[in-house]
Amino acid sequence: MLTTPEFTSVEGAYLALLQLTTEDAEHRIAARGNDAREVIGVGFRLSDPRQRLPYLAERKANPVFQFAEALWYLAGRRDLEMMGYYAPSMRASSADGIHLGGSAYGHTLFSPAIGAEQPPFDQVVELLLTETDSKRGYLPVFAAKELADRDNPDVACLAGLHLLPRDGELHMVCNMRANDLDCGLLSDVFSFTMIQEYAAIQLGLRLGTYTHFIGSAHVNDRDSERVKRVLDEADSRTTVPSFAFPEMPEDTTAATIAHVLEHEEALRTNQLRYNADHIRNLGLHPYWQQVVMLFELHRQIQHDQTSAVDPELLAALAPGPRWLMERKWPVCAAAADGGAR
Repeated sequence: MLTTPEFTSVEGAYLALLQLTTEDAEHRIAARGNDAREVIGVGFRLSDPRQRLPYLAERKANPVFQFAEALWYLAGRRDLEMMGYYAPSMRASSADGIHLGGSAYGHTLFSPAIGAEQPPFDQVVELLLTETDSKRGYLPVFAAKELADRDNPDVACLAGLHLLPRDGELHMVCNMRANDLDCGLLSDVFSFTMIQEYAAIQLGLRLGTYTHFIGSAHVNDRDSERVKRVLDEADSRTTVPSFAFPEMPEDTTAATIAHVLEHEEALRTNQLRYNADHIRNLGLHPYWQQVVMLFELHRQIQHDQTSAVDPELLAALAPGPRWLMERKWPVCAAAADGGAR
């Protein structure tokens, strides 16, 4: 069968693509000053899209940023203020220093276009609620008008998302014009599978497969040393960390996302501080409590002038996010070590 290779988690797909581009790159490119190795036209499928985090110590994946970006998309936002806090490098992609452009995928998907009454996402959900087995549930993101300005610093890498309800499950196909395999791929898959799961809930369907196609799959030369360390770790490890990612609550709506983001903003701007018991009593589902715990730990790292984070709060995290936090930030590792003694 002419189908894409299937993996159970994003980690397997990520490693396979890094290996392919490292050993069998088809081209050397220097687009917009970024020297890179490239493979054209690749893809993969995830049988379980919830397994959207990689557990590789050398990669140091950041679950705080992953959730922040996914929620920013789901809320239909394009403000630089929020995303520039979690990823300062994104400030270079803003033309006006206030908003992001093509990379604000959620604004395109979840906000009404000028003159429209509904966001494209809502239109597609309405279509799929009435037309089972439809092939029309496509959400375009990239627009040709983005190329009109040759100096546009932020052209969408995402071409579009295709929602396909079949046999009680919601499958999704993602089309990327380009993907930075070491940096962009992981955050993209995390956010897009969150959008897929959110859509499945709105449609009353089970979560199906996630398929990801890339036009230009590339690894920038500046990231080649980290890529080598990641691949060496994957080759040499004797045990593979494995943590189940929980299901998004079935009552999740746009109001849920807005509620979580109220707490995110209060913590990002250092207006509030929480301990584990505070978060457990916010009236949020335990799934979203975990997200707020991540934001509070990040607040402590960014704003508190201490050399440690709250060990009780760190211990309250689920094992997977805790594993990642301990490898991303030394203060979290120190808190974990202190708690073990």
